[in-house]
Formats: sequence, structure tokens, C-alpha cells
Amino acid sequence: MTIKTTRRRLLGTTVAASTAFPLVSILSWPANAAEFSYKYANNSPVTHPLTVRTTEAAARVLEKTSGKVEIKVFPNNQLGSDTDMLSQLRSGALEFFTLSGLILSTLVPVASINGVGFAFKDYSQVWPTMDGALGTLVRGEIAKRGLYAFAKMYDNGYRQITSASKPVKTPEDLSGFKIRVPASPLWTSMFKAFGASPTTINFSEVYTALQTHVVDGQENPLSLIDTAKLYEVQKYVAITNHMWDGFWFLANKKAFEALPANLREIVEAEFNASAVAEREDLAKMNQTVETTLKGKGLQFVNTDAAAFRGTLKKAGFYEEWKGKFGAEAWGTLEKAVGSLS
Repeated sequence: MTIKTTRRRLLGTTVAASTAFPLVSILSWPANAAEFSYKYANNSPVTHPLTVRTTEAAARVLEKTSGKVEIKVFPNNQLGSDTDMLSQLRSGALEFFTLSGLILSTLVPVASINGVGFAFKDYSQVWPTMDGALGTLVRGEIAKRGLYAFAKMYDNGYRQITSASKPVKTPEDLSGFKIRVPASPLWTSMFKAFGASPTTINFSEVYTALQTHVVDGQENPLSLIDTAKLYEVQKYVAITNHMWDGFWFLANKKAFEALPANLREIVEAEFNASAVAEREDLAKMNQTVETTLKGKGLQFVNTDAAAFRGTLKKAGFYEEWKGKFGAEAWGTLEKAVGSLS
């Protein structure tokens, strides 16, 4: 996995990256200094805090390893859909990737447990849980699939429902509603419990699917609704906070372990530090993004979380997923957030 680079190749790729990414400063190193040249990809726009902070982390890694480790950043699905990039990560064609646990669950079933509907009341429960026992349990399962998950997750935020034709105010408004969901059994299960018609579409195709009315709506955090410009093709946003979602920073285990221990420590430390900074960024963004989106034409609709939670419970959603996740994982979740089922 070691790649020796010539000065011409290093400068060429650095300049190319800087053209697409004004956030990355060009650093000069002696010829042949980069002993390891790796790729990191995500599905977030260039302006999203995830991309901003991971780009900064890559620059710090280059500096702190004296140019030995070069990590090129490819945002916004440049290397393919989420499922494509997960396959690339597993094969070693891609060394690093940030991915929602709910989509990762197609490979690691328990990884979607953080997305159980209405599980986390607020962030005072989210971070102690995901930085603590439940996160450790999930990381252990990820490791069994040839991947390595860094200790700190990046925030994706609480998810809200947008729609084009009608506002969603009650669980009943979701009956027959054609909604885009990511490729995750938990998402599909939850919206079916509401009586909706969920359709799996990769995020790279969501804007077009909404624009052409393949689906009536979708659900994502407000920050992503803003940075991905989904407000251009949607009219309403229901504040449901129906699930919290975060990004695992994943490494191809073989590629990561090819780095000497001291370099591994630098890489993980810098991306973990950026994860904490990105959480703060998103918290600040959430304080202003509602006003921003209202200014761009989105109409906000308040909802009653208890009514939606009651519908899920009546439909047997919690009992179903308690059985699927197993006693240990479900018990770890409920220890942190209280009884769900």
C-alpha cells in the first residue's frame, strides 16, 4: 500500500486538489517525501463542516508526518455512491471513508442502532452514548469486517422530513407518502411502520429524484438540506427529530495497519480532533440554519414527537428491532437513553 511519488506527481495531484478544494493549502515537501498516498472520500458537499474539517485534518497529517502521509480528499460523491465507496473501501481501492452507521448496517447490522426512531432525546445523550459503551460495541463489530472505525464520530445531526406537495404534521400524513430513504433496512422499516412508501435512493441522486417527482419528499438534517440545496425542490420541512445520525470515520484495516504505529497515531488523533470540532460547527450551524432556510422559501412545520413515537410502538417497530439488534446491544442503548419498547 506504500506509494512512492515523484515531485512532479506530488505537485500535480496537489495542484489538482487545490483547484477543486480551495480549503486545502499547498505544502511543499522534498522530492519523494510522501511514503504513503491515501484517498479519503465522503458524500458531503464541499461547504459542509464534515468536508471542511476533514480537509483540515488531512493538511495537519501531511504537516505533522513531515510529508510522509498524504491523504487526498474527495467530497460530494466524487468517487461514486455510498454503496460504491463502501465497496471500494473494503477492496482497498479507497483507504478512508466517512459513512452513516445506518448505511453501514448493510455490512454491519448493529451499526444502525444509533438511528432507532426517537431514541436520543438530545445531544446530552448522543455523545456520551456514542463515545462510550454503545460506540465501543459497534466499533468492535466493524472491526470484524476488515474495517477500522476511529473513536470519534462526526455529527450528521437530527433528521427532519421535507416534502413538496403537502406539509407533514402528524403520523397519518405519512400514509402513502413516497419518501426517499438511504440504503438501510432500519430506515425502510421505520417509514413502513408509519404507512409510508419508502424508496431507496443514493444521496448523489436525491436532488434529481425530488426534482422529477420520483419521490414526494426525503429526510435529512437541516444542515444538509441547506448545503445540498434541497430547498430548491422542496416546499415544507417537518421538524420531527425522528432519528440522530452520525458518520463513522472508517479505514481499510489492512491499509491503515500498513502505516507505522507512530504515523497511525497521528492520523487517528488529527481526524478525531476534527470530529470534535465538526460537532461544534454543526451545533453553531443549527442555531442559524432554520432562519437561513426560511429565507430560501422553506415552510417549517412543528410536530408532536410523542405521537410519532406512539405510532412506532403500536406498529411493533421497537420490539422488532430489539430482536434484530440482540439483547446486549439493545440493553446498552436503553441503559443510556431509557426504555424504548
